[in-house]
Amino acid sequence: MFDARTTCMVVVGAQWGDEGKGKLVDVLAERADFVVRYQGGANAGHTVVIGDTQFVLRQIPSGILHPRVTCVIGNGVVLEPENLFVELDQLRERGIDTTGRIFVSERAHLVLPYHKLLDAASERSQKLGTTGRGIGPAYEDKYGRRGIRVTDLRRLECAQGVLGERVARANQLLQLMGSAERAKLDDHVALLERLAPRLIPLTTDTGLLVHRAIREGKRILLEGAQGALLDVDHGTYPYVTSSNTTAGGAAVGSGIGPTAINDVLGVVKASTTRVGNGPLPTEAASPDAERLRELGGEFGAVTGRPRRCGWFDATVVRYAARVNGLTGLAVTKLDVLDSFSEIPVGTMYRLDGRSCEEMPAEVDALGRVEPVYETLPGWQQPTGSARRLADLPAAARAYLERLETLSGVPVRYVSVGTRRDQIIEV
Repeated sequence: MFDARTTCMVVVGAQWGDEGKGKLVDVLAERADFVVRYQGGANAGHTVVIGDTQFVLRQIPSGILHPRVTCVIGNGVVLEPENLFVELDQLRERGIDTTGRIFVSERAHLVLPYHKLLDAASERSQKLGTTGRGIGPAYEDKYGRRGIRVTDLRRLECAQGVLGERVARANQLLQLMGSAERAKLDDHVALLERLAPRLIPLTTDTGLLVHRAIREGKRILLEGAQGALLDVDHGTYPYVTSSNTTAGGAAVGSGIGPTAINDVLGVVKASTTRVGNGPLPTEAASPDAERLRELGGEFGAVTGRPRRCGWFDATVVRYAARVNGLTGLAVTKLDVLDSFSEIPVGTMYRLDGRSCEEMPAEVDALGRVEPVYETLPGWQQPTGSARRLADLPAAARAYLERLETLSGVPVRYVSVGTRRDQIIEV
């Protein structure tokens, strides 16, 4: 993966999130020096399985499980500080030493309790399917120039003054939205007073840290959350997250220039899933949807919500390839399809009776499209023990070749299970 030409790679989700980025980054991080999380917040749930132990990482980069890897939470992340220390404490309890290996951008914005109250009140009326972690309101404050940043905690007395204004504003909004809940300033002040002494020692100019690492020839992985179809600019708006999940956001959210990035690896499931509301053109009907969900364990790592399940949608992945500039694909959960005798693949859409090979911008139009399917033969053999491409059944290899042709991006990795060793490098 890393060579003289490739020292900085972005790993992005190329569907609606939950593609298995955490596992892939964990595997690739074995060869990396730095893993940088560049956007999102505690609404992410990157699941990594080591032996019989499962780790769910919400804000800490997946590379933290490798003792020689330095992990960075970039300026594009909205940080929930209390949750960060819950994660760090849990890792320590499970024998993972993070001392000197985790750094937080001083420019990252904070997610505070009043953001969660606003998120819950907004979701009751909008019903967008958010996680309720306060991510959207935190980004709203960031772009409204009302945010509180990690660096503000260096002068806690000044931060407390700003905090009073923010809590008062949040309570006005809660009242306007008809919520009976109110944020308490004293609770927020106490939270920052308690967490600042732990957070400030981890804080630095992470953009400079990563820039210097690149100049020294270090190997860098930039890790995003969610997927391309949840990008606030390029996703199925308004059923999206509040940040740029695509590769362009990796440079902005990590504080480096775009010319520093050499490769963009898109992670896709061999099928398709999404959490929450919004269109899913290739959503499977019963009983196939339930079968895919059970076989794939398709329940949200953060919320536990059941994911909606369907077949591979090549139109989605072609679109993701274009807006991310994908140079390769990693196909995960191929093993979920092991027992199917036939496997539909969505090749394009029909919209209002016409052929449609590109993603419509209107969410209403995407909700009306009819997927055009091509049915491929299944292999009906277990693939979990395969460690080389040649170990896969011929029909499974043919399936991967067809996904490669339809998406226009070469397949570079294939995952056939949840464990670290169940990944094939093509």
